[in-house]
Amino acid sequence: MEVTTRLTWNDENHLRKLLGNVSLSLLYKSSVHGGSIENMVERCSHQGCTITMTYIDDNMIVAFMLGNYINLHESSTEPNDSLWFSLQKKNDTTEIETLLLNTAPKIIDEQLVCRLSKKDIFILCQDNKIYLDKMITRNLKLRFYGYHQYLEREVFRVEGIKDNLDDTKRIMKAREHRNRLLADIRAYKPYADLVSEIRILLVGPIGSGKSSFFNSVKSIFHGHVTGQAIVGSDITSITERYRIYSVKDGKNGKSLPFMLCDTMGLVGAEGTGLCMDDIPHILKGCMADRYQFNSHKPITPEHSTFITSPSLKDRIHCVAYVLDINSIDNLSSKMLAKFKQVHKEVLNCGIAHVALLTKVDDCSEVLQDNFLNMSRSMTSQSQVMNVHKMLGIPISNILMVGNYASDLELDPIKDILILSALRQMLRAADDFLEDLPLEETGPRPYGSCQGWGFAPSEAMS
Repeated sequence: MEVTTRLTWNDENHLRKLLGNVSLSLLYKSSVHGGSIENMVERCSHQGCTITMTYIDDNMIVAFMLGNYINLHESSTEPNDSLWFSLQKKNDTTEIETLLLNTAPKIIDEQLVCRLSKKDIFILCQDNKIYLDKMITRNLKLRFYGYHQYLEREVFRVEGIKDNLDDTKRIMKAREHRNRLLADIRAYKPYADLVSEIRILLVGPIGSGKSSFFNSVKSIFHGHVTGQAIVGSDITSITERYRIYSVKDGKNGKSLPFMLCDTMGLVGAEGTGLCMDDIPHILKGCMADRYQFNSHKPITPEHSTFITSPSLKDRIHCVAYVLDINSIDNLSSKMLAKFKQVHKEVLNCGIAHVALLTKVDDCSEVLQDNFLNMSRSMTSQSQVMNVHKMLGIPISNILMVGNYASDLELDPIKDILILSALRQMLRAADDFLEDLPLEETGPRPYGSCQGWGFAPSEAMS
């Protein structure tokens, strides 16, 4: 008779996403193999890395992961790394919290006990009771502490993972850092409440990853890979309308305090791609969402959707120059000239700007172990310096990401680069807002461009 797990397909899928490319094999089930702790440990000893699942109820699981179960006698057990996590189902979503500890598991009086600094923080009893210290429940965001009844316990062998848990610990730490970045962005408010939402303009060649960056940001905040913005190739631009995308915190959540503005791709040849005369109108906030681009003819004040008196909220607050990191050395002289023309307009306006290098092959190599800084390889460092020399952008504002283009699942390492880039754009936008003269914080009629870097004659041309 085949023994089946209580773990749902969705729960198992969340665990795989948490731990990397692993598979789970059921070794023990208390209702089938007996409730004895000794029997559980004996059955699961020397099986390699294991996860012990405790089903508190139908909506809550508490689990811990060990490099190996051994004979857990009080006199011989030494502290070792253990990974703890909880899965809680709330409103059709599964929330996972994690914790890394160095504990000493032992069998004492027919109970499995984990100690930390000589204190019992976890006890698994044979009579379907579990004890959790406040420290664990606080970190795992559980609704109880002390002793609590549970329904079932199961032990799985984790296949496809190293016994020393180093890879898993890195994934766990990455996930914790990712969550901190998410919290920072969710809590963000534009400088001095001058605007409710920051507008970030994405400019770059066809196929550089502008639309993919928006899709990637949205995917992270929605919890799954999505593709609202249609992605083009390196030959033809799919984006033919000016799009101002907001991002919601979850499918039905509130809108986050930033918008990503997607443009038609730049093309080296004249008369194709984004019309360069449209750039000033976009930067000043004169172009409405869904404006149909015309490569041969820029928008004019006579257009029905032209915004003649844009306010600060309509303007662009940060420009991100989007470049394929693998194609920087191959930019044509005409494409380089267009980038410099755009950059000149941005500098004239005093708008904050960053460079976003996309299509990074290995995001893990880009991040240092603490996930706080980028450790650029020789290749990426060369590309960063090329962009620095080409546009004069400070190296700290040259960012690298790997967008979600062909992935099916989210990756915490990739998320960190995307969220770090987004946070840097918001910080740059704050610097722009802080530097504004007071007279520029209100709506201004079209043609009144003093302080925007455009003479009235240029603005009306």
